[in-house]
Formats: sequence, C-alpha cells, structure tokens
Amino acid sequence: MKSKHNFKNLKVWQKSVDLAVKVYHLTNEFPSDEKFGMTSQMRRASVSIPSNIAEGSAKSTSKAFLNSLDISIGESYELETQAIIANKVGLLETEKFSQLNSDISEVQKMINGFKSKLDTNPF
Repeated sequence: MKSKHNFKNLKVWQKSVDLAVKVYHLTNEFPSDEKFGMTSQMRRASVSIPSNIAEGSAKSTSKAFLNSLDISIGESYELETQAIIANKVGLLETEKFSQLNSDISEVQKMINGFKSKLDTNPF
C-alpha cells in the first residue's frame, strides 16, 4: 500500500532535516569530551524528529501517523531541553542558542499544525 504522504515533500520534514543539520554543525563546536554526552544526545534527538515523520508517512492509517508525529514532537522537546542545558553550562553561546531555540519552536509549531490537519482530515 502506497502512503498518501511522500515525506520528502512535507515542509515539516524538510524543516526538521534542516534543524538536524544545524544541530550537527553546532555540536561540532562542542569539546571532544562531550562526544558521548551532549553532542550524542542532541544529534540523536534532532535526527529522530524527521526520521519519525518519515516513518509515520509510511503508516496506513492517520492514527498511526499521528502516533509517529507525537514521537517527533517529544523528541523536539527533548532537543529543546538539551539546548537549554548546553547553553546554561556554556557549551552553546546565547546567540546560537536563541537561533536554535527559534528553529526548534518553528518545527514544533509545524508538527502540531500538521497533527491538527491530519486529525481533521484523516486519510
């Protein structure tokens, strides 16, 4: 069964991929002793956001897709928390943190908007 949604065409997926790429670039600047700590955690969470959107697009029901979007939104809040901690401990300077936080917030709004659309117009 072919999915109604081609994940590559979803703006929310595209924006969340851009967010993951940004996280990779920002965490490249973290100290090497954070490789298995904050760097790994932030990268994993950021990659999980578009990955779960892509996985959800292959589901055969809207309910299953919504579940994957719930996981994506949860990962985005995890990433937001990690960014806050990285800023507070001095790994992420305030200007870069503010921009990252803004990007995370935008992705969260897009996911929630997509969830609402999918909830009212199931496939």
